[in-house]
Amino acid sequence: MRITELETLFVGSWVYVKVHTDEEITGLGEAGLTSRSKTVEAAIKELERYLKAKDPLDIEMHWQAIYRKPFFRGGPVLMGAISAVDIALWDIAGKYWNVPIYRLLGGKCRDRARVYVHIWDYPVEKLVDRAVAAVKDGYTAIRWAPFAPDFEKTRFPRLLETAVSQVKAVREAVGQDVDICLDAHGRLSPFEAVAMAKELEPYRVFFLEDPILPENIDAMADVARHTSIPIATGERLYTIYEFEALLNRNAARMVRPDLSLAGGISQCRKIANIAEAHYAGVVPHCPLSPVSLAACLHLDAAIHNFTLQEYIRSDTPPRNEVLAEPLRIEKGYLRIPEKPGLGVELNEDAVKKYPYKPQEPPLLTHEDGSVAEW
Repeated sequence: MRITELETLFVGSWVYVKVHTDEEITGLGEAGLTSRSKTVEAAIKELERYLKAKDPLDIEMHWQAIYRKPFFRGGPVLMGAISAVDIALWDIAGKYWNVPIYRLLGGKCRDRARVYVHIWDYPVEKLVDRAVAAVKDGYTAIRWAPFAPDFEKTRFPRLLETAVSQVKAVREAVGQDVDICLDAHGRLSPFEAVAMAKELEPYRVFFLEDPILPENIDAMADVARHTSIPIATGERLYTIYEFEALLNRNAARMVRPDLSLAGGISQCRKIANIAEAHYAGVVPHCPLSPVSLAACLHLDAAIHNFTLQEYIRSDTPPRNEVLAEPLRIEKGYLRIPEKPGLGVELNEDAVKKYPYKPQEPPLLTHEDGSVAEW
């Protein structure tokens, strides 16, 4: 079996690759970095020169070749392209051997993956309503960013007051049988992050994600040392080396690799192994389409230290139209796909219905005009 073509497809800003072979087995993968989808598409097409006529089952060999062949490596564009291709090659391997991908990773550690569901960023009353509704729907973990809409222009005392009022109200509403997960999006300075974490400790927060920007691992470790709330981070890290440094410095208790940015299934399995050696949990980052989510589920099934899976509800278009057959969500758990390969197929009608549309992140500024983290 040989690779014949790498085909790229879009649904809005989501970018996919189909790896075609001469035996008519096709693999599907999804790349991250939706704000630069066309750039990632170009990177995927660059990889075709190496992969064409190669055996798609030599997955590790190809991963190492396309990562190490260029003199300059890493970064979200290249890693997004590699990730999409890697997922597609695993899809081909599963279909070739007629087994789900998790079987090729050593089999299942679990039959279903517990998820946390987004309740988004709302005023306290709406946050409470959405949290209670999520719990009634069977979810046992919820997530949001504890900020007001104008957070970038908010003074420090008000910033803390807003976070505490939101978390206190939600905890009182959902009780002690629901995990509260918070994401600060790297918006805080180290001293702000420590102060906010201290204020939130009484409410038994399950994790605080990206309290500060992730580039400075020593600074993240310093924040982690000053709070009992577990720190989660990793969605903006791309290599096993970054994750090893993060864990060696005790900067996180949960890692958040993105399978569509951090090297696909091949490398994220290695990241999970590194985390296991540090007694750290794995909470895969997945804000993308259900194609990427399906890849996450195979990893979730195969690793011992899986903790939670990020889940954006798939009940609105185009998210509920991307797959030919949707993933199954049951009382806050996603079922592991059982069909060969990824176990999902792209709905070609959605590709036609939702052509490429660029996604431009908002530009937020402080009151003095300087750029803020969003």
